[in-house]
Amino acid sequence: MLVRCSLLLPLLVWLAPAQGALERVDDFALLDQHGEFHQLSRYRHMRALAVMAYSADCPAMAEMAAGFEDLGHTLSDRDIAFLFIDTQGLDRGQLRGLELELPILDDGGRLVSAALEFGQAGEVALLFPERLSLFYQGAAGAGFEQTLDAVLAAEVTNSIADSIRAPLEAGCPLEFPVRETMLAEAPDYAGEVAPRIIENCGMCHRRGGVGPFALDSHLMLLGWSPMIREVLLNKRMPPMQVDPHIGHSRDAQYIAAEDLQVLVNWIDAGAPGPAGEADPLLALAEAPAPGWQLGEPDYIVQAPRQDIPPVGVLDYTYEETELGLGEEKWVRALQYLPGDQSVLHHLMSFVTGEGEDFWGAERRQENSTRRFLDGYAPGQDLLREFQPGTGVRIRPGEKLSMQFHYVTNGQSTSDATRIGLYFYDEPPEREIFTDAVSTRFLLPPNVPEFPLRASRRLERDAVLTGVRARMNFRGKKMKFAYQAPGEPLREIFSVPAYNYGWQPYYRLDEPIAIPAGATLHVIGAFDNSISNPNNPNPDAELRFGVESWEEMFTGYFTYHHAH
Repeated sequence: MLVRCSLLLPLLVWLAPAQGALERVDDFALLDQHGEFHQLSRYRHMRALAVMAYSADCPAMAEMAAGFEDLGHTLSDRDIAFLFIDTQGLDRGQLRGLELELPILDDGGRLVSAALEFGQAGEVALLFPERLSLFYQGAAGAGFEQTLDAVLAAEVTNSIADSIRAPLEAGCPLEFPVRETMLAEAPDYAGEVAPRIIENCGMCHRRGGVGPFALDSHLMLLGWSPMIREVLLNKRMPPMQVDPHIGHSRDAQYIAAEDLQVLVNWIDAGAPGPAGEADPLLALAEAPAPGWQLGEPDYIVQAPRQDIPPVGVLDYTYEETELGLGEEKWVRALQYLPGDQSVLHHLMSFVTGEGEDFWGAERRQENSTRRFLDGYAPGQDLLREFQPGTGVRIRPGEKLSMQFHYVTNGQSTSDATRIGLYFYDEPPEREIFTDAVSTRFLLPPNVPEFPLRASRRLERDAVLTGVRARMNFRGKKMKFAYQAPGEPLREIFSVPAYNYGWQPYYRLDEPIAIPAGATLHVIGAFDNSISNPNNPNPDAELRFGVESWEEMFTGYFTYHHAH
């Protein structure tokens, strides 16, 4: 929702150093028709972002879109980005079918279009990413182009005149009936809102959970509602969101457009509470203590105790545990039992041999085959059962190498996580492997998109069961694909908005059979610019390295041989 600060002023006033204020706009994030991630605040390296409201039903749309695209091409090297935004709720296939040259944002719930207050198809908003503000909104005519010229010519400072509004004289009006209905009569808290909070947020945002606050009552939800609205619109939450149109994993977080509509519109309608009935969120007040879901494990790995301070940002911790197994064992299932769920953010485990650390051969080889046991992340299942007939092998004398990521919660605490291992009585037919596919590079400073690719050829028929993306602070996106001989590239899974703080392992809901001779591909990019909110220093030049102050580009493919 725009915060209105002023009336329409002449362009001359805008150019003068008057003490005015640009209208504030919400940060937002959406995928486009190709699955690329766009977030307003991640265009800080650009002078401005121009967004045109697109409606395929508008007779004049083709002409308006062509003019907008021409202008975008003309200014392609002037640090102004141009995008369309769909205002009809079209699906990805329909958006691709429009055959637009510029990206068009998939606004399935039409929440961003409404938040930007688009009133007509063809209307343009010229946004200031640095300050999440509005330069101009209105017709894509002379006023828009004059404002573009002013943005290109002027040095933007905090002392700037008011936003310019120039409404279209004629066009195709846009309507948002779902939003209008929900604002007129807010969604029912007990029947519609609370169940969605429990499903999408309750695993972490409960007492004793890793979320920084518990959403265990209407009062708590009301108090945090402005932040909830913000993180839903810019896709910071739920975490671990991936492209829903490329593969599927129960370990990812998917939130439906309908759920977003209910939650955001309920907040905008004043966030009314339960009408006399019991508050469903009270069920989140106490997090149940987890137990061993398959009974007592065959072997329990006790990780070393970690003391967690009350405040601060903690780097990753690495630990090794000698297993002391006198004979070869095959793991069929495992379960993590965190010592303190409120601070354990993720845990990764590899089976390693003598002289190996957590990174193993990855330190010195671009491609290597590892034995990845599994990972823990908040919101995922604690129990992991491998497919029947497959398992991870542990030889005598081998150990478990673990990587821990902790967060602080304002209190001094400690964590002593346990990992329960369940073994096969007899060796299974197929062993589980994980290929680490990476490349070496020199990452230059101040580059908003530095593309990279890595690949590895499969020598035997394989069944792919999971993937994981691994970069550090400057990671931007990563996609997994494969290409069989003589066939086109096939996409497996996509993480379009990589976040160093969330590195889950994604088990594929549907394993993929890949023939021998096929090539596994990792396709992605770094963002080493001021637009990356996680970037500690955009002026740094970096090479490959596994430490957090270095950078790495590694895609993990977990599989077993088909025969």
